[in-house]
Amino acid sequence: MSAPTGPMSAPTSSVRSRPAPDASGAGARAAAPRPLRRRPWVRHTLRAGSLLAALGLWQLLTALDVNLWLRFAQFPSATDVVREFADRLGTGAYWQDLTDSLSRILTGFVLAAVLGMAVGTAIARSPLVSDLLGPVLEVCRPIPAIALVPVAILMFPSNEQGIVFITFTAAFFPVMVSTRHAVRALAPVWEEAVLTMGGGRGRVLVSVVLPGALPGILGGLSVGIGVSWICVISAEMISGAYGVGYRTWQDYTIVDYPGVFVGMTTIGVLGWLTSTAVELAGRRLTRWLPRTETTGRPAPTRKEAATP
Repeated sequence: MSAPTGPMSAPTSSVRSRPAPDASGAGARAAAPRPLRRRPWVRHTLRAGSLLAALGLWQLLTALDVNLWLRFAQFPSATDVVREFADRLGTGAYWQDLTDSLSRILTGFVLAAVLGMAVGTAIARSPLVSDLLGPVLEVCRPIPAIALVPVAILMFPSNEQGIVFITFTAAFFPVMVSTRHAVRALAPVWEEAVLTMGGGRGRVLVSVVLPGALPGILGGLSVGIGVSWICVISAEMISGAYGVGYRTWQDYTIVDYPGVFVGMTTIGVLGWLTSTAVELAGRRLTRWLPRTETTGRPAPTRKEAATP
């Protein structure tokens, strides 16, 4: 008996020719390779291992008195620097230098952050302010902050105020420029939406301008804190009475190379801690932004977050 033909055979043929499910569906997402997820202890171990490897290489090169293109024979060994560092931790002079440098950097950086954001926002939103302050700031911006040491000595009655001024100048321009660009890059539709709903200029500034420009401002703050450390240490070397930079230069003049490396290590640790503090504060202020975590886990999109 032959198989029936005609309309009754249509369902069978349609079932056999059914296309494969879309590769972009849930099955494809499940089959897609997952990014590598490293546990926190693995990441911490890798970071500690990289530091220990660098110290071990330093110790090996100085112990063997390597003198190829680079000369390590005159370098103090890592153990000498660690021993000198441990000795200085027990002295009051070390902590006084550290406190003086931190107070200078924090004072200058906070002033630069506040004024840099205010001036950058004003220049970006007001053509009048841009015409009045823009040319002056653009002429002053290429001047290195450390080159202002003679100006600070002539202008301020004390070296302390002059060093704070140099630190402020070093951080002010990165913050101002990043704020200006971030504010100008905002979409006008956001401001128009607030104005349409009856909001004033103050409401626009608080609800649209500052939150929208915050990621760009934080980039300027991260750059500013690093440049501030460079300039405050240089200023302390030139005209300071106390501070990590002053002590490092004094150790160099008396040929105390382990002491020089102690100062360099202290500067590096302080710079790393302050930069990390700025980065953590920025992440806390911008928790509403989608981002990819450093652990390799991408932040879920809205569609994926809504999927049970």
